[in-house]
Amino acid sequence: MEWFSGIGIPQVICPAVMSPCSGLVHCSFRGTSRLELMEKEIKHNVLSYSKCGPRYLWPSISNYVLQLSSSNDPESPIAFMYFLDSGGGSYPEVISSSQAGWFKNISQEINPDSRVPEIVFWHIPAKAYRNVAPWFSVRKPCVGSINKEKVASQEGELGIMNILVRRPSVKAVFVGHNHGLDWCCPHHKLWLCFARHTGYGGYGGWPRGARILEITEKPFSLKSWIRMEDGKVHSEVLLSS
Repeated sequence: MEWFSGIGIPQVICPAVMSPCSGLVHCSFRGTSRLELMEKEIKHNVLSYSKCGPRYLWPSISNYVLQLSSSNDPESPIAFMYFLDSGGGSYPEVISSSQAGWFKNISQEINPDSRVPEIVFWHIPAKAYRNVAPWFSVRKPCVGSINKEKVASQEGELGIMNILVRRPSVKAVFVGHNHGLDWCCPHHKLWLCFARHTGYGGYGGWPRGARILEITEKPFSLKSWIRMEDGKVHSEVLLSS
């Protein structure tokens, strides 16, 4: 896509009109702003399910939830997937207390009895990841293949992890950010997982791969593994059953 190439990168974006995503006039860092990245993603990627989140959570943008429905009944959820903006760039690297409150409220609204399993995604790992990180090689109870750097966590913990560990329906959290980590480790009753560096940008020369999630409906199970660019598969782990 042209807007991802050099000629497609604008200079400085300072919206002069109210944005449908933020509701605010705001200049971000030089280059493509966070707001424009999300708007372009939604407009140009027909396979994307990305959404702009509630305006009152600004400057965080991509806070939303998706329902994964039963193949037999589109109205029957088999899992909820929550996406939270963990900041970075010109914004603090943190999930705010307002975002934590949003998650608590929306999860209670759509899944009041915690009957439906929930999976959570954001980019920069929470401080809890540092507490469970393997010391050297990845060993049980953790599962993974590379542990080549220290966890570069968020700047603070403002409540989201306390909410997640107390909510029985939350099965796992998935993050990125650290290209030299791809493990999953248990934390209380849920799992904390890294993805795998997939694209050709960013730092590090580790072999590229992708974290795959497989959800089985009846009975519910959540399984994950790493598929490498050459097709090899490793680090399979059962995250919930």
